[in-house]
Amino acid sequence: MDLTPKQIVHELNKYIIGQDEAKKAVAIALRNRFRRSQLSPELQDEITPKNIIMKGPTGVGKTEIARRLAKLVKAPFLKVEATKYTEVGYVGRDVESMIRDLAECAIRLVKEEKTAEVKYKALATAERRVAKALLEIKKDERGEMDKSVFEEKLVTEIHAGKHDNVTVEIEVASAPKSLDLTPGSATAIDLGSIFEMGMGGKKKKRKIAVREAINLIMSEEADKLIDKDALNAEAIRRAENDGIIFIDEIDKIAGKHNHGADVSREGVQRDILPIVEGCTVQTKYGPIRTDYILFIAAGAFHVSKVEDLIPELQGRFPIQVELKSLTKQDFINILTQPQNAITRQYSLLLQVDNIDLQFTPDAIEKIAEISEDINATSEDIGARRLHTVMEYLLEDISFNAGGNDYPIITVEINKKYVEEHLEKVVKNRDLKQYII
Repeated sequence: MDLTPKQIVHELNKYIIGQDEAKKAVAIALRNRFRRSQLSPELQDEITPKNIIMKGPTGVGKTEIARRLAKLVKAPFLKVEATKYTEVGYVGRDVESMIRDLAECAIRLVKEEKTAEVKYKALATAERRVAKALLEIKKDERGEMDKSVFEEKLVTEIHAGKHDNVTVEIEVASAPKSLDLTPGSATAIDLGSIFEMGMGGKKKKRKIAVREAINLIMSEEADKLIDKDALNAEAIRRAENDGIIFIDEIDKIAGKHNHGADVSREGVQRDILPIVEGCTVQTKYGPIRTDYILFIAAGAFHVSKVEDLIPELQGRFPIQVELKSLTKQDFINILTQPQNAITRQYSLLLQVDNIDLQFTPDAIEKIAEISEDINATSEDIGARRLHTVMEYLLEDISFNAGGNDYPIITVEINKKYVEEHLEKVVKNRDLKQYII
């Protein structure tokens, strides 16, 4: 998808409020990938992504910007926490595992696309197999009708969903169990598949509903129709050229004075360095070069500074952007503008129980004001504060909602309602039960 930087920012604005500097930086980085793809192979080899460090408090949109960016262009995306990795020689995950995890994301992404391509062919085969299984159950209905004609009739009825809840006995492949003998290893040994290769594939009979049988057989048939080698090759290509790895909490491994339990911090940085610089990591799908993967690092940097990272690692993140704490106006916009606005989410949830929730503009403003005030006077958790406040505000309504058998009730949330129900919050900051 060859979106311009302005178009990318426009798409991000549908879900993320403010943080224009960060959006601009990631939009340029994404566009540069498309520009690189239009050059000759020789020039492509010379151009590497300009990795980004996002600096800002929690809950201001760092992760969401990266995630939405990847979703926008259907790129393999992986979020990891730097604190989960340990220096070689310590117990914990090695940094190369992030590339193997990215490979799994790419495989899953490409497999979904390939499955969609063969969906109708797999569905037709599945309906035919289930129709054959139904023949015995429905033999009394067949009468004098020719077997093949009756089977066609069943296929049509199955497609229309007429027999969804009928139980049939079908033979399906049993899923082999993987055994990874070396955690974090590039190769997981699948003992089940090794034995099944010699046995021609193990199958078992199951009694299940027609709808579930269709889904199982569809998945089985789609796997047969997909070229595994082509899938793996495309996934590796996608991971290498389009992959995005978001390394969160990078500030937690920064620091010039490491003692005791923190002794491996700098070691983790030095282990991450070759991954970001560009190396080849072995995965069970084949080797993956990391030279052209886009790395976006993020951290609050309350205690440490970006300058506390080792110089070599800093040099691999040439673009630094600072995300600002959210203001009252930002909270108002977050509550009203995005397609997944939290007020819309709660309205839709309560519609299930026939509650028509209506928020007045003065209520929105008051919620934003309280959220900003609590963030300023206690821990600043950014937009996550809205979830805390909204849960507290709507607790009584959510608890007393009568169910969908009751008539629709309209509930207006105005400024007075907000003040009355959040009075305790404002006075006592009693929100600990909602903070994760």
